[in-house]
Amino acid sequence: MEIVTILIKQVFIMYVLMFTGYLAYRKQFISDQGTKDIGKILLNIVFPILIISNFCVERTPEKTAELLSSLVIAIICMALSIAIAFLVFHKKDRIGEFAAAFSNTGFIGIPLVQATFGAHSVFYISMMIVLIGVLQWTYGVYTITDDRSFVDLKKVAKNPAIISVLIGVILYFCNVSLPSIVDSIFSSISGLNTPLAMLSSGVYLAQSDLLTAIRKKEVYFLCLVRLIIIPLVTLVVLRVLPLGSDTVKMAILLGAACPVGSNVAIFAQQYGKDFKKGVEYVCISTLLSIISLPLVMFIANLLFGI
Repeated sequence: MEIVTILIKQVFIMYVLMFTGYLAYRKQFISDQGTKDIGKILLNIVFPILIISNFCVERTPEKTAELLSSLVIAIICMALSIAIAFLVFHKKDRIGEFAAAFSNTGFIGIPLVQATFGAHSVFYISMMIVLIGVLQWTYGVYTITDDRSFVDLKKVAKNPAIISVLIGVILYFCNVSLPSIVDSIFSSISGLNTPLAMLSSGVYLAQSDLLTAIRKKEVYFLCLVRLIIIPLVTLVVLRVLPLGSDTVKMAILLGAACPVGSNVAIFAQQYGKDFKKGVEYVCISTLLSIISLPLVMFIANLLFGI
């Protein structure tokens, strides 16, 4: 129950930060350009440094086993998520299929996992972040466009999340430790991840037409699939999977239970699709996750007993 209590407190803090971003945009304290700049700082500076710093730990057989098991578990979780999204939404709602398949593990999952399982836990979900990045730019792009010609492997290779994890893995296996001053700098920059990510989410909410979105049944159906069905199916599979520690499984499950990732709106706009629907999915699922995340993790806590 302690994990659930910590999670509820952290979710509350994150939503206060998100509401702050909402008010800041409504009061014109932050502009559209300012929001884009925050997103660039998060994606290209804060997020990569956060990932890399968590790999700069002493290499041990136990940690190496956890890293490898987290990769296998992440592959299984992503396969389940994509399969369920495909079965439910394929050909009916391309934007919905993308939205259901990919959670916001980076900007919402990482802060929650850190607060719930400790700063070192980013190590556990790093492989899931890589998989999401690769799959969004390949399978995700094809899902939205229904055209393989739009899949660009160069963009996959340039993804900051993927690059940072590769650097982190190299540093880990080379058993590199950061000098104390560098570690302090990285720690300070990494601390920006949660507030900046949630402020950005609040701006997303402020830019959306929530009154219209909350009246749409399709939005709630999407949220049911993304926030409840996929996490619970994943939970059942992880419970019987004879691989990885319970803590690794719980951390990855928390990432898998996060709301819709914001890239669905970005990709939809980039490829001329209904990006407003993507924004609705992101915003409503983010709001409802304040209930679904503690619920899913409460059930997981009962099953795993940690």
